[in-house]
Amino acid sequence: MRKPPVFGLLVSALLLASSAGAQSLLVVNQGDTSLSIVDPVSAKQVAVIAEGTPTMHGHEVAASPDGRTAYVPIYGNVGVGKPGLDGREMLIIDVPSHKIVGRIDFGHGVRPHEPVYDPAHNLLYITTEIDHTVTIIDPKSLKIVGSVPTGQPESHMLILSHDGRRGYTANVGPGTVSVLDLVGKKTVAVIPISKETQRIAISNDDRWVFTSDQTKPRLAVIDTATNKVKSWVALPGTGYGAAPTPDGRFLLVAVPPTNQVAVVDLASMQVVRNIDVPAAPQEVLIRPNGKVAYVSCNTSGKVAAIDLSQWKVQNLITAGKFADGLAWAK
Repeated sequence: MRKPPVFGLLVSALLLASSAGAQSLLVVNQGDTSLSIVDPVSAKQVAVIAEGTPTMHGHEVAASPDGRTAYVPIYGNVGVGKPGLDGREMLIIDVPSHKIVGRIDFGHGVRPHEPVYDPAHNLLYITTEIDHTVTIIDPKSLKIVGSVPTGQPESHMLILSHDGRRGYTANVGPGTVSVLDLVGKKTVAVIPISKETQRIAISNDDRWVFTSDQTKPRLAVIDTATNKVKSWVALPGTGYGAAPTPDGRFLLVAVPPTNQVAVVDLASMQVVRNIDVPAAPQEVLIRPNGKVAYVSCNTSGKVAAIDLSQWKVQNLITAGKFADGLAWAK
């Protein structure tokens, strides 16, 4: 019998190991002013990168499509709408080397918060609250190339349509959602939601945008064709971060008051199950293969890894103090 080529098998094994090692879960830790890099296979933290800004901290993170670069805006030292220090820069982090390799200075305090990478146009968008804008950055030159007005203060969170032509911001204090024409760099509509709203998500087909009312336990469902609230989904408590499953069937919503993740059936627009997680769940990120959902749990410093085939927590990953923003670096 012919023996298998040992060299070929070795190369294949190395390539597989390299591919697996290139995948990382990124976690922003507000309390430690750091970024954790987590190996999703072992479900363990493998590196911690200090932001180097002890008086201020980042809240959110985005990764480049190739997974090699992370972007962490330094927001400030308080929560949205509260008086305090205003951040004015964003850190550029090389994920493989675990090093800060650059910074983008916005020129003045803008409280940069949510970065979103648009692969359709190879642009990076960041909410810049103090200026009531979303700032546009060329990720190749790391230069600011424009901005889009939101028409509202406290434009905290941002989501994009999958073609990169529309943006939607959750404006916390005003309790509204701004609809943005990203190509034309203008505000298309401002949708009233509540006295206060938080976080934002979009369905896989771009038909619905979701944001949580912070005064009542309910989720607003916005029809993107009309830019109006179509319906409401009752939640077990006031909701926070949310994300749809890759198959488009469900939306997972963090519910901090009950320490749960609510699973919304997008066909019926009803909660069909609740999953217990550690205290103060913040953000939901679903692994691209659709098998695992990661939920940052703020006060516990943990990230709950939920097995979506069984709808239960399979691992609790130790991150840092006040774990918050999540991103997937593939």
